[in-house]
Amino acid sequence: MHIRKSPSWQLSEAEATPETVFLNRRQIMAGGLAAGAIAASSGLNISKAFAQEGRAALEADRNESFELDRGLTPEDVNLNYNNFYEFGSHKEIASAAQALDPRPWEITIDGMVEKPIKMDVDDLMAKMTLEERLYRHRCVEAWSMTVPWIGFPLRKLVEMAAPTSGAKFVRMETFNDPDVARGIKTQPWYPWPYVEGVTMAEAQNDLSFLVVGAYGKVVANQMGAPLRLALPWKYGFKSIKSIVRFTFTDERPVSFWEQLQAREYGFWANVNPEVPHPRWSQATERVLHTGDRVPTQLFNGYAEQVAGLYEGMDDLGDALYR
Repeated sequence: MHIRKSPSWQLSEAEATPETVFLNRRQIMAGGLAAGAIAASSGLNISKAFAQEGRAALEADRNESFELDRGLTPEDVNLNYNNFYEFGSHKEIASAAQALDPRPWEITIDGMVEKPIKMDVDDLMAKMTLEERLYRHRCVEAWSMTVPWIGFPLRKLVEMAAPTSGAKFVRMETFNDPDVARGIKTQPWYPWPYVEGVTMAEAQNDLSFLVVGAYGKVVANQMGAPLRLALPWKYGFKSIKSIVRFTFTDERPVSFWEQLQAREYGFWANVNPEVPHPRWSQATERVLHTGDRVPTQLFNGYAEQVAGLYEGMDDLGDALYR
């Protein structure tokens, strides 16, 4: 007899998703049926109109291995509370982000790989089996939300890239177009383009997830369309948005925020309530929409899945989590 032991953070679907959110999602899916049919008939080639005005429905089976210990953050909250410095250094960037045209969108995979690849994001999606996962999201600013992401594991892209044995890191890069993103033009002191990186072991961990949708639709511009990363055990700034390049390398990338202030935003950025930000505590977090302030969990509640990645790293302070 096979007995399946659930992770400590996993609860039933009824507990994870409030009924009002679930029913609203069904209505969204029903209302977007025609758009979804168009997307499916064109091989997931979603038009600019659908991506920015209403967003096409994007169905995917839910992976029941990824559940939550709190309700989902309502979609309207998530759509209107975003960090995306390319469009401004504040949370209300949703309107400005509509200047982004996420179709067509070329992805480059290069560096220490058998053969460099350039392909459109829709062609990449067509090669992958999409799934929905419910993930926590914890910002270094000490607020949190929960999101029903749609996408595929980053390890699938790693497998497709066929990196050479010497590759140790995956460096990722965001688009860099000041004519589209006014934040790039008005904030020239930032080290554009936005760059992030993970180790090969982190990239191949099953939690590392490339996102193309959320809330049953293609992912919104302000949330990182058309392709972003979700690393639920790390602070949110590691989850790079609007990716255009994946480079496999043997040199550790220096990320955007690490270039600006390594003492506050280091390479590892694993969620740890015991290591405060230099300017505030990380012991608790403010849950968006609810007003609740709750204790922060080590690795944001995903320790069972990722703690093994850091075994042998003796310093449980700055060296590991910053």
